Amino acid sequence: MSDVVSTLSSGARPSSPVLRTRVAGCVGHALEWFDFSIYANFAIFFGHRIFPSTDQRSALLAAFGVYALGFVMRPAGGWLLGVFSDRHGRRTALAISVTLMAFGSLLMAVVPTYAAIGLAAPVVATIARLLQGLSVGGEFAAACSFLAETSPPTRRGLHGSFLFFGTGIGLIAASGLTWLLTQTLTHDQMASFGWRIPFAIGAVTGLFGYWLRARVEETEAFQRSVARGSTRNGSLKVLFTQYARQTWTLIGTSILGAFAFYLFIVYVPVYAIHRSHATPVIAYAASTMSLIAFTVVQPLFGMFSDRFGRRPQLIVMAAAYTFFLYPVVLSVGNTFWSIALVELFGMVLYGLYTAIAPAVMAEIFGAEIRSLGIGLPFNLVVALLGGTTPYLMTWLQGRGQEKLFLIYVCVGSAISLLTFLRMKETRGKVLDAELLRGQ
Repeated sequence: MSDVVSTLSSGARPSSPVLRTRVAGCVGHALEWFDFSIYANFAIFFGHRIFPSTDQRSALLAAFGVYALGFVMRPAGGWLLGVFSDRHGRRTALAISVTLMAFGSLLMAVVPTYAAIGLAAPVVATIARLLQGLSVGGEFAAACSFLAETSPPTRRGLHGSFLFFGTGIGLIAASGLTWLLTQTLTHDQMASFGWRIPFAIGAVTGLFGYWLRARVEETEAFQRSVARGSTRNGSLKVLFTQYARQTWTLIGTSILGAFAFYLFIVYVPVYAIHRSHATPVIAYAASTMSLIAFTVVQPLFGMFSDRFGRRPQLIVMAAAYTFFLYPVVLSVGNTFWSIALVELFGMVLYGLYTAIAPAVMAEIFGAEIRSLGIGLPFNLVVALLGGTTPYLMTWLQGRGQEKLFLIYVCVGSAISLLTFLRMKETRGKVLDAELLRGQ
């Protein structure tokens, strides 16, 4: 490991092409959400083959129980890889995080069945999810830091938008692969070997991501931090004392983001099917269209923020969710457009946040603590709120009290709105390397 760190941290490379740098920054996030989707989509095929069970439902519950463990590891990853990124470099942390993702996908692709190796099968699957959860926790923070620190100051919003553009690509690729495999293979073939195919693709993609990230140069902001001798300044104590205000600001900005994805991608299609009796084909077609729209608007909203500021977009998104989310979601019907309009409302507004989240979060912290400052608070919020959202939605829906969940999200929206109203505009903020160049 020390050889890998020293090699990747050297930074003695010619300037990396912009496109390669942007792809290197977002490939891990694309892989993360590709894996998120394929695990959920294919659990019905591999659950009973890996986990001991008496019926299909209990096997599926076991599969999703292990899946949830990934959320538990995210704060640990945000802390460990965040500190690692601040001390050894963004490029090094990104290379390690995508390698962990690839290894987790590889384990899932080759894990023998429960019938073949007994309890070792669910143990291997659990290890795979824990590794990926650890990886994902550090991936977001290091990628935010990397993209922001390698962006032109006046186009940081645009360049940072590549992160969630990668999210959209990963989700769309997973959806397309799920459709292709289920159309070309029988149910028995899917249960036998078909479910392994997407995990194998994820592993290969992760190896490509490592190769790409190992070839880009280290950010100038980190190199300047090394020159100042401040790379050892980042710690939990420093984060919660010297950067307490920034930490609470990031927590407030992350609350609504943690809810929004699960609400409109996971909850609304199911809500339309159960409440409005929409067919699954129509509900998920509308969801897919909104996901494509979400992906397309990322660079557009990133450019808007570079021109008009970050706060206006954040305030519009949070205000719209706070005051209109409840009636809009309840208006969902059983036709394609009634569902699509609700989905578009949620996902396009969510895009106002995701397009600029990397830039905003990076602009809050200094280089010596940037990855830790983003990684730990953000992943704590995602684990506590986003990780429990699917369970809470299902539990309330089973009790006929799904409206309480919408109220719960509106309260979270209001907290984020207050945070956005109180925070300072960050557009145009001088990052560390830019400041030193001007001295």
